[in-house]
Amino acid sequence: MFDDPAGDFMFQFGPIFIGIIFVIIISVIIIGIVSSLSQWNKNNNSPKLSVKAKVVTKRTSIRGGGETSAHNDYYVTFQVESGDRMELEVKGNEFGMLVEGDTGELSFQGTRYLGFSRDVQAEIH
Repeated sequence: MFDDPAGDFMFQFGPIFIGIIFVIIISVIIIGIVSSLSQWNKNNNSPKLSVKAKVVTKRTSIRGGGETSAHNDYYVTFQVESGDRMELEVKGNEFGMLVEGDTGELSFQGTRYLGFSRDVQAEIH
């Protein structure tokens, strides 16, 4: 019979390589789940705050597409009275209602956006 050392190596290394890749993928998934649960718990234990803020900028992030359906994430950056800025993820309907330059009362809990009440100013005719 023909003895091929390279073939023996592939039959020995192949299952080990596939096992390592499997462990890496499962580890990344578990780390993502733990990170998400940790942030969710941190937000739940944070106080609900309402502060004066200004809408500084807005952006979207698109995930997926191609072979899968695309998903949009919407983010708004607010600047509070102290000058600090925070970017919060908002729902699409909220994103459309906010305009850069708007001022008002921002409500949030940790990194969770709760709402924005725009200051109503008298219109000058």
